[in-house]
Amino acid sequence: MTSFVLFGTFFLFMLLSVPIAISLGLAGLITAVYSPNISITFLAQGFVTSTDNFALMAIPFFILAGEIMGKGGISARLFNLANIFVGRYTGGFAIAAVITCMFFAAISGSGPATVAAVGGIMIPAMVAQGYDRKFATAVIVTAGSMGIIIPPSIPMVLYGISGNQSIGDLFLGGIIPGVLIGICLMIWCYFYSKKKGYSGTQESFSFKKMLIALNQAKWSLLVPIIILGGIYGGIFTPTEAAVFGVVYAAFVSIFLHKEIKFSQFPKIIAEAAISSVAILIIIGTANAFGTILTMEKIPQAVAESFLSVSENSIVIILIIILLLLIIGCFIDTSAAVIIFTPILFPVASQVGLDPIHFGIIMIVTLSIGFITPPLGVNLFVGSGISGLSMPTLVRAVVPFFFIMLVSLAIIAVIPKLTLLLL
Repeated sequence: MTSFVLFGTFFLFMLLSVPIAISLGLAGLITAVYSPNISITFLAQGFVTSTDNFALMAIPFFILAGEIMGKGGISARLFNLANIFVGRYTGGFAIAAVITCMFFAAISGSGPATVAAVGGIMIPAMVAQGYDRKFATAVIVTAGSMGIIIPPSIPMVLYGISGNQSIGDLFLGGIIPGVLIGICLMIWCYFYSKKKGYSGTQESFSFKKMLIALNQAKWSLLVPIIILGGIYGGIFTPTEAAVFGVVYAAFVSIFLHKEIKFSQFPKIIAEAAISSVAILIIIGTANAFGTILTMEKIPQAVAESFLSVSENSIVIILIIILLLLIIGCFIDTSAAVIIFTPILFPVASQVGLDPIHFGIIMIVTLSIGFITPPLGVNLFVGSGISGLSMPTLVRAVVPFFFIMLVSLAIIAVIPKLTLLLL
């Protein structure tokens, strides 16, 4: 009955459009009042101690680094470089947009941040090149989902903490799946563009232009190399790498690119702080929610119910993916990772799934939630940039949804794609 009260009140508040963090907190509080076995004081302590974690400090710093990079001219320079290589081919602008999103994903760690930073430049540029606005927006909205797959990734940090797994290993595990998704999106962009007659720029490849674009983008390209290289080389922890990323981003944006002034920093920091606080509140309330789950032995009950259906790992993966696809439509990715990792992790362990592979499957599946209504955060960001209505944009995204599903299926059935670099 306690679990019914917990989940019933949570989904009731969600249906009433109460913010996810408040819904989690109220559900936990009401359940604590209902159950004599749960102490409200204990939940309050858990809310505070759950955010008192050194690894979690990476999140606000990665968010701040992404905000600085987004306003520091990084996106335009990355696109110009990508366009030099692929712009002359059929669908070249769309392919260059996907590549730009992949590079920016390796900086921001956030899906919506990637859409906002790249979409503001790329959507108008693609429309000016003759692309349909619906297709142009759908490309950016979907490619932006790679923001949480290609490392660094905020949900990977949360999964690593929730599942007691190496964040560095998760970052390594996300590289090949992220690249695979990018390639699949580029292939679709090529065939769709060929069908619609979206030709290239008609400019031949110029070694001189490439060197100029490479020189302009060199400081941007160094960001993922420094951050990820520092982590894997044992120089930084993920948190230290995030701090260094902020310092580097600020130096490049102010002194080298000269696109940000000191006077803009208070606003940038405030925007990053708001995003960070929202995530940290979710972490605190989700921890209280998860504590009740553990006390009521709900993860074990879920594991037993899953295994009663089948002990075949492929069947279990399919059930988990279907469940996460539904969850992603309604619950924020960060909250979903914190809530459902303790529930689904035991299930994955009992059927022999590697914990890193399972983490990547979980995050890739939840990333699809960025483009599925009603939550679909990337959809709202893309709609705001392009001016398209939500129903129009949702219809345009449908083919990309299936491309993401195909990519997910490949990642799920071939563990080596995730584990090869470990």
